[in-house]
Amino acid sequence: MACRRLGRKRVVCARAVEDLPNLYAAHLTRDRRRSIHTVRAYRATAVRLIGFLTHHWGGPADRATLAGVSATDLRAFLAQRRGEGLSNASAARELSAARDFLDWAGGEGAAPRLKGPRVRKGVPRPIAPHEAVALAQEVGDGARVEWVGKRDWALLLLLYGAGLRIGEALALTGAALPLGETITVTGKRDKTRIVPLLAPVRAAIEEYCRASPWPVERTAPLFRGLRGGTLSPGVIRAAVRTARVQLGLSERTTPHALRHSFATHLLGRGADLRALQELLGHASLSSTQIYTAVDAAHLLDVYRHAHPRA
Repeated sequence: MACRRLGRKRVVCARAVEDLPNLYAAHLTRDRRRSIHTVRAYRATAVRLIGFLTHHWGGPADRATLAGVSATDLRAFLAQRRGEGLSNASAARELSAARDFLDWAGGEGAAPRLKGPRVRKGVPRPIAPHEAVALAQEVGDGARVEWVGKRDWALLLLLYGAGLRIGEALALTGAALPLGETITVTGKRDKTRIVPLLAPVRAAIEEYCRASPWPVERTAPLFRGLRGGTLSPGVIRAAVRTARVQLGLSERTTPHALRHSFATHLLGRGADLRALQELLGHASLSSTQIYTAVDAAHLLDVYRHAHPRA
């Protein structure tokens, strides 16, 4: 408790203000096991919301006052953020994060029920199997260092062959070796799943490990950067951008598009939706069902091009 003297006799004491954004971030990390990217984004929303409400109310935004946030207050916050150029999708994410923070700070149900902006759901854009392989080959061939080329080839084959997120692949360590017919992956919220490992993918990873100048250590990253440290996903994304231009592929061809392609191609060949959910590590089946729309769109496109009366 901090105190200050006003005049000879009057002493005013104020309680130390809680660092709510950092406490909230710690809660997300420790109790809800959210990813570092989610924690960073949600904390930033908390900081913005507290700053806005402090100015909006002309007074402190602490736990007591946050419990009384009204729908009007939240609309005003969103209006300011929309004025800063947020899209519908970004505004919807900001509202979701703000409400989650308010429920944590002010107690469950503290956040007013406010309908967010309508967001058009995008359909993933997969690429053809031969394009996925050609992309990996182009990236590998484009590397200036031979072992780096083998690394990139193996990594991109893994994304397509096992449907991994790039963050999941880069989180693998030397403990994954020796490779077998499956590999254990840690996904969002530290949930683990087992996915099959195709023979060509396994061979590519093993060849990369033999060529790498860095020793394979159980606690060290499996896919290393040029200087032996953690490989940045930005390095792979940049290499894919260069390769897709060379191959004339869409700008939507990203490392994550390989995961979309994995899911779409399995579903198109009769994979069970529940099994696909497990392979992708989706917490909800609704997240997996989007690929049924992709497959339907593909069939319709084939029909339109092939049917004589289409």
